[in-house]
Amino acid sequence: MRDLRLFFITWAPYMLSVLRIVAALLFIEHGLQKLFAYPSPPEGAPGRPPLASLFGVAGLLEFFGGLLLLVGLFTRPVAFLLAGEMAVAYFIVHARQSFWPVLNKGELAILYCLVFLYFVFVGPGKISLDQVLMPYQALGLL
Repeated sequence: MRDLRLFFITWAPYMLSVLRIVAALLFIEHGLQKLFAYPSPPEGAPGRPPLASLFGVAGLLEFFGGLLLLVGLFTRPVAFLLAGEMAVAYFIVHARQSFWPVLNKGELAILYCLVFLYFVFVGPGKISLDQVLMPYQALGLL
C-alpha cells in the first residue's frame, strides 16, 4: 500500500502535465475551427468570422491560449483568461437556449472552464516551459 501511495505521489505532477497538454490540444481545435474553418467550420457558422467579432476574439484566445497551455508557458494567467472566456461563452451562447447544459450543448464550456480554473490553482505540472524557465513560480512559491 505504501508503494502504491509513493507511485501516485511521484507520477501526479506528470499526469497533470498530460491533462494540460491534452486539454490544450483539444482546445486548439476549437480555435482552428473559428479562425481557419479547419477541419470544418463551426456548427452554424458560414466560414471564417471577422477577427474583431466576438467569435473571432474567441478563436484567437482558443488558438493562441491553447498553444501557450500546450507548451506550459504562463500557464496560470493564460488558464485564468481562458476559464473566463469559457464562462462568458457559456452564459452568452449556451445558457440562453436552456437551463440544462445537456440541452444547451454547454457541457464542454463548463468542463473547460473548470479544468482551466484547476490549472490556475495547481500550475502546469512537471513538463512545462514554466517549470524550466521559472521553477519557483511554476510551483506557486512566488
